[in-house]
Amino acid sequence: MKDENKKFPEGHFVGLWMGIGIAVFTGLGLFIGNAFKNSSFVSMGPIIGVAFGILVGQAVEAKNKREGRIRTLYEKEKKRKKILVLLGLALLIIGFTMFFFMYN
Repeated sequence: MKDENKKFPEGHFVGLWMGIGIAVFTGLGLFIGNAFKNSSFVSMGPIIGVAFGILVGQAVEAKNKREGRIRTLYEKEKKRKKILVLLGLALLIIGFTMFFFMYN
C-alpha cells in the first residue's frame, strides 16, 4: 500500500535524484571514455549527473511542495546536516593538504 499522506523533509528529492544522476552518468561517462579512449569523458559523467539530479530533483520537489508533501527540517535534522557539511569540508581540506604535501 502506498501512503499518499507521507511527508518528506526539505531537500529529500534533490538528494535522491542527485544520487541517481551521479550513478547513471558516471557509468555512462566510463563507457564513453573507454569507447573513445579519452579519459576526460570519465570526469564529465559525474558533473552531468549532478546537474541532471539537481534539475530533476528540484522539479519533483516543487511538485510535492505544491501538493503539501514537503515539510521543513526538524532542529535535529538541521544540526545533523550542519555537522555533516562541516565534516565534509574538513575532510576536503585534509585531502587537499595531503595532496599538496605529497606532490610538492
